[in-house]
Amino acid sequence: MQATSYINIAAYKFVTLENLEELRPRYLDQCTALGLKGTVLLTPEGINMFLSGTRENIDRFLDWVRSDARLADLEWKESVSAEQSHRRMLVRIKKEIITMRMPLIKPELGRAPSVAPKTLKRWLDQGHDDEGVPVVMMETRNAFEVDVGTFDNTLDYRIDKFSEFPDVVAKHKDALQGKTVVTFCTGGIRCEKAAIHMQNIGYDRVYQLDGGILKYFEEVGGDHYTGDCFVFDYRTALNPKLEPTETTQCFACRAVVTPRQQLSPDYVVGTSCPHCAGTAAAGNADAAVALTQP
Repeated sequence: MQATSYINIAAYKFVTLENLEELRPRYLDQCTALGLKGTVLLTPEGINMFLSGTRENIDRFLDWVRSDARLADLEWKESVSAEQSHRRMLVRIKKEIITMRMPLIKPELGRAPSVAPKTLKRWLDQGHDDEGVPVVMMETRNAFEVDVGTFDNTLDYRIDKFSEFPDVVAKHKDALQGKTVVTFCTGGIRCEKAAIHMQNIGYDRVYQLDGGILKYFEEVGGDHYTGDCFVFDYRTALNPKLEPTETTQCFACRAVVTPRQQLSPDYVVGTSCPHCAGTAAAGNADAAVALTQP
């Protein structure tokens, strides 16, 4: 008997959405009826989804979503896993798809210029864009995500949350004059907002990587990229073949724990890791475990 495989999708679109309170139960009912698990975020500026289910039910759900004229051109990235990549189903209403706290940015009114994965690979191969301008890769993800893997020779400002990005990138504008800057993130959301903001503050040549790292992996593989890509589900990280890796997260401090770090005596599943052993985080994890035991 052939084992069931699951399709995991990441999808978003910046578009003006209204009647969110009416949409939320409709999305929840549809996902529940199809046995999907994951998260759907509904916001006035658009939709963001990370979902897992069987091929048939994912396709049925996407057909249903795209029957809404506002989302008829919705695009998504896919990966396959032996288990569903999420444990429960949530549909939430938020103010922003990704929190930036920059109200003048309205991606639903127009996208920043984007570069396709295959074009970006060619640029990185040759060391410059098609006009001969040097290309600089810029991270928009949080530091702990970057530590799992990133593009070679990338600018990483070590931010802890995306709302820090506008101030940081403004401080480095002069140093990037005369360069083509390509912003990137996991699936495209953060780098799209980032590129629009950078245009607004005077960056002349800025692009977003269309579809983010996941789309790059899908179309190009791992060229010019070192490591894996952190994802926000039980798989923790995917390699350039879009396969789950042995990387995990610590239950106590939520730090990313690599396979090598899992060999440390400080790594105790559910209790501690080399990042937090002997700290309050590890103690809190022990207490949480104790409370769940009979």
